[in-house]
Amino acid sequence: MLIKALCDYYDILAEKGKVLPEGYSNVSIRYKIALTEKGELDEIIDWQEKQVFETKKKEIKEKAVPRTVIMPKRTEKPGIDANIIDHRPLYIFGLNYGDGTLTVEDKTGKAKKSHDSLVKSNLEFIEGLDSPVVNAYRQFLLNWKPEAETNNEHLLNMGKNYASSGFVFCLSGSPDNLLHEDLLIKEKWEQAQAESKNSSEEGHIAVCAITGEKAPIARVHSKIKKVSGGLATGSVLIGFNNSSENSYGNEQSYNSNISEGVMEKYTEALNYVLADSKHKIVFDDVTVVFWAMDSDESYEDRFMAMLSGQTDNMNAEQVEGMLEDLLKRGKQGYLTGDDLGEIDDNIDFYIVGLKPNTSRISIKFIFRKKYADVLWNIARFQQDMQVSSKLRPVSFARIKKELVSPKSTNEKVNPALFSKLFEAVIYGNRLPKALLETVVRRVKTDSGESKVNGVRTGLIKACINRDSNEEELKMALDKENYSQAYLCGRLFAVLEKVQQRASKDSLNRTIKDSYFASAASKPSMVFPKLMKLSQNHLNKLSDGARIFYTKLIGEITNNIEGEFPDTMSLKEQGRFIVGYYQQYQSFFEKQNNEEK
Repeated sequence: MLIKALCDYYDILAEKGKVLPEGYSNVSIRYKIALTEKGELDEIIDWQEKQVFETKKKEIKEKAVPRTVIMPKRTEKPGIDANIIDHRPLYIFGLNYGDGTLTVEDKTGKAKKSHDSLVKSNLEFIEGLDSPVVNAYRQFLLNWKPEAETNNEHLLNMGKNYASSGFVFCLSGSPDNLLHEDLLIKEKWEQAQAESKNSSEEGHIAVCAITGEKAPIARVHSKIKKVSGGLATGSVLIGFNNSSENSYGNEQSYNSNISEGVMEKYTEALNYVLADSKHKIVFDDVTVVFWAMDSDESYEDRFMAMLSGQTDNMNAEQVEGMLEDLLKRGKQGYLTGDDLGEIDDNIDFYIVGLKPNTSRISIKFIFRKKYADVLWNIARFQQDMQVSSKLRPVSFARIKKELVSPKSTNEKVNPALFSKLFEAVIYGNRLPKALLETVVRRVKTDSGESKVNGVRTGLIKACINRDSNEEELKMALDKENYSQAYLCGRLFAVLEKVQQRASKDSLNRTIKDSYFASAASKPSMVFPKLMKLSQNHLNKLSDGARIFYTKLIGEITNNIEGEFPDTMSLKEQGRFIVGYYQQYQSFFEKQNNEEK
């Protein structure tokens, strides 16, 4: 499904000119090498772009970033293998940089071998071509002697940037006359690509597993880049590296029966979405990419907005408005084209989770659903998460943060849990039981302000309501909820507030810090002690406050059936937490004017 979907998406992108033409690669370039007509290095020109960004301290700063340039397709073979019009300094100059010096010598002689490979292959390629920039390049290849350039000031002045930068060639005095854009170079390269494609048709021919047609099968698949945590050089999605993986005498990716054409399409389309921040979100070591089967990127923008709370094109207020609108007009459980403006509600939408490993990229999940259904289900999840009357989207990054200890620097969300959560949100299913277990554990074991907050309470509320298929827990305090666990949570919040009022908020630790986990698990062991303690606290309050809180405690305890529960199940602990949070938040509302 994934390979076919990526091929179809490639065709959509190709119609709009958004993907690379066949036989070319995107290359990161920092500098131009300006050559004289005699092929001498005249200067190194900084060709980086300026990017404006905002720091954590809200300061606007500027930094230099490489340009993305389309060049003849780069090699992905291991070992020494020069490109036509190479961009790598080791191949171009044949020099190593280290400790502020340039050297030719290294243990394996790689620098010399790399440069020699470039000279040989590129001289053969440009033979018979005649243009000013090509002639200058030819002279450079013939005359550049690495051993004589170890003190070259142009290269030394780049410092550490030398080894990590990409380069292009141009004519001195004509910086826009770039070698890789020369018409003769382009014609020769495309002719070579056509000849190579024709020769490949004489190779391994079989029925392509995607198209169902006989075609040359790809022996090695192009690398996928920019997967978080993956190799800088990229990793393959499909690869067969061990003889135990081979069948019927086939080697490498001949086992996959994916044609050259399909391979080029799916790798190019996947690299396209991975390179665009509008199509990608990273959660720890899982990279989530998504796309609609349409070239209009407003699909992805709306989806990103619903997951992250805002995007470059939509601020938080606009996202809140969109969420309210979706919920208001999608009461029947589905949306129509009118609800989404010019958006096609029938368009297919794909969401894929990718994670790198040692040899190849693994797929953690693949979801395909109609776009309107995806938006509606996310809107429903956001509604389920709400614990106040004001709809505020909760980003998945914030949800992820609440599932780990705030004191931990290495703890990550279990990828399996994250996958199940994502699937439940996209398909509108019940949330995984492990999510409720994780959130309740975090509330009981963490300390400080993050212990019980709106996001964690919202997750618990969503888990319980979806599991029971009814709105068991309301958005705000529900005085008609007579669940014993919910009532115990409410009571705990009142007792804590009484303690705080009695001490005039001067305590470093409250009963929440000392007894919350025990009260949520075994109320009968904790509440008798807390009730006795509260009498001392009540006596320290003003007459009005004492009457208010005594009355509130009575209203809650009158609905507790007999004694406090001995133990509470996981769901009951969740109800306890929600009851606590909603009762405590109610103290900040204006209607409690009698609390003085």
